[in-house]
Amino acid sequence: MLFTIQTLFFRFVQFLLKVGTFILPIRVPETFRGAGAAMQLCEAIAASGARTVLLVTDAMLVELGLVKPMQEKLEALGVRVVTYDGVKPDPTIAQIETGVDLYKGEGCEAILAVGGGSSIDAAKVIAARARNPHGVRWMAGLFRLLRSPAPLYAVPTTAGTGSEVTIAAVVSDPETVRKFAIMDFRLVPLMAALDGSLMTGVPPAITAATGMDALTHAVEAFISRNRTQATDADAREAVALIMAHLPRVMADGQDLEARSQMAVASYKAGLAFTKAGVGYVHAFAHNFGAHYHIPHGLANAILLPYVLEYSKPACTPRLAELARIAGVGEAGAGEGALADAFIAHIRDLNARFGIPAAVDKLQTGDIPVIAANARSEANWFYAVPRYMDRSTSEGFLRQLLAA
Repeated sequence: MLFTIQTLFFRFVQFLLKVGTFILPIRVPETFRGAGAAMQLCEAIAASGARTVLLVTDAMLVELGLVKPMQEKLEALGVRVVTYDGVKPDPTIAQIETGVDLYKGEGCEAILAVGGGSSIDAAKVIAARARNPHGVRWMAGLFRLLRSPAPLYAVPTTAGTGSEVTIAAVVSDPETVRKFAIMDFRLVPLMAALDGSLMTGVPPAITAATGMDALTHAVEAFISRNRTQATDADAREAVALIMAHLPRVMADGQDLEARSQMAVASYKAGLAFTKAGVGYVHAFAHNFGAHYHIPHGLANAILLPYVLEYSKPACTPRLAELARIAGVGEAGAGEGALADAFIAHIRDLNARFGIPAAVDKLQTGDIPVIAANARSEANWFYAVPRYMDRSTSEGFLRQLLAA
């Protein structure tokens, strides 16, 4: 009875959030697409009047020379570039504060994020922290920013997170062994470049994990109770593009057309979950990242079929529709069989891409705290099809223990 009452309360909270997405404006960034899009974005930054830009990225992309053309382009256009390459996977508060100090110390006027989700998330929080008086922990949750962030631009180099279009940024807090999200409509970048030519060198393992991350965003948005016609349209398009093009880029990482389509798919999936939200896949994955430093996309890929299996009784027709979009299941099969076929197809993709079916690092003793943290995140922020109580969430995690 208590769990039923709690569920009704959380459903009401999610209803209010859904109403908010209609009332409050969510900016969609101006986008440049195709090979050379990053250079077009640099021209737009220069035209904005900014004369000193903080480029937020990671050391590997600098070493590979991926950011150099953008640095040179901006400098040629009269924009001084200050590069901060201290972002690592699961960016921490300390990394963000270092970026803030550099932004202020160098008199920067805007921020250009180049990289995967970690770099873009870090740049979002640096932009917010540079203009707001409170610390990073204080900004955790919904709409805690008092002032608009510094002007922010994004160039994703992986097709997965969709952070270039979302309202959220995820931060790791090593002191509390937790990840938390900062969510505000003003965190959406002003402009973004979807440039598949920057992604052709991404290794297969990262391509697989980020691609399945984008699929997770689209699927969780599609089965969310806060979905809308608009989010459904974006999610359908994202799923169709991923199913068609992720196997292609896994077979040939130099396939520029497939890379470009995956960049669009990631963007569309980001649009979908910005309004519809995500679900238990993300709630558990964030905690796997905080406890074991498992890359977010990889954690999402592992968790997705398990969460869909649990959620299936509450969203079978939606999963059946995704099966039709993906082209899996037997012709004329019922919705239950199609839902099963879609989940089986995700498991098959994971196996083909070398993604494990269990979490080797998961420890039995960690299950209660991971389950509690995941429930807290999902209950308050996600309109999931089916909620979990304590015993259910802990039992769910035990499925993921390595044999």
